[in-house]
Amino acid sequence: MLDDKVVETRTESPAWQLPAIIVLGLVAVAGLGFGWNASAKLDGTQQTVASQLKTTQEAVQQDMSSLKERIALDEKTNTDLQGDLKVVTDKLKITQGQLKKARAEAADLNSATTEKLTALDTSVHSELASKATSDDVKTVDTKVVGVKTDLDATREDLKMARSEMGTLIARNHDEIDQLRRLGERDYVEFTIAGKNKPQKVGNVTVTLKGVNEKRNQYSVAMTAEDKQFEKKNRALNEPVFFYISGTHIPEEIVVNKVGKDTISGYISIPKANSQTSASTKSGK
Repeated sequence: MLDDKVVETRTESPAWQLPAIIVLGLVAVAGLGFGWNASAKLDGTQQTVASQLKTTQEAVQQDMSSLKERIALDEKTNTDLQGDLKVVTDKLKITQGQLKKARAEAADLNSATTEKLTALDTSVHSELASKATSDDVKTVDTKVVGVKTDLDATREDLKMARSEMGTLIARNHDEIDQLRRLGERDYVEFTIAGKNKPQKVGNVTVTLKGVNEKRNQYSVAMTAEDKQFEKKNRALNEPVFFYISGTHIPEEIVVNKVGKDTISGYISIPKANSQTSASTKSGK
């Protein structure tokens, strides 16, 4: 019987395994550290991007709000401009209508003047044919000169502006004389020096309240038949109309010149008003 032999085998680890495990552990630790660092940087980058995006969104929203406000303001301005344009257009239509009316009146007056001149020329030739004496010729020449003078005055009248009531507006003494020759109204010229000094002009009392020389404006208080009314900041050559009781045609006051506490102009009284006033006085 053979004795069993026990063979003990010992396996020894190679010397390089331990350093290798340590190196692998270090590599693993380094990888974890690198991964954690990269993750931290990524989170920081994401936060920075999110913050910048939020800031950009807020800026865009603010710009959009400003843009909306500007658009609303532009729309309001556009609406206001359209309203102003409509007002100007309406006024321009009125002005064009008045101009058309004035031109029509001027054309009618020119036609009437031409007809009168033609009739006079025919009359003059007839008189010259029937009367050959020098005295008769002188008489006819005088008539011709008179008519030419009236014609020149009529032509000058056409150059004057007309008020909204259709009356001619004189700008100086010479034009007032031309209007007097027409014989339709009475004209009373005046000069008022000093404020708050009532002055009788025609059938009214005028008191100067103030003068703005730079703007060519004046303010007056007027008293007619114990009734007082004020006209403030009126312009030169702007007719101011007022009525006297019992009359249907307005009288008008026009100031042609302003100075330091001084105004000059005229009051225009229709002939019909003068006759009505005279009849009223005689009736009393």
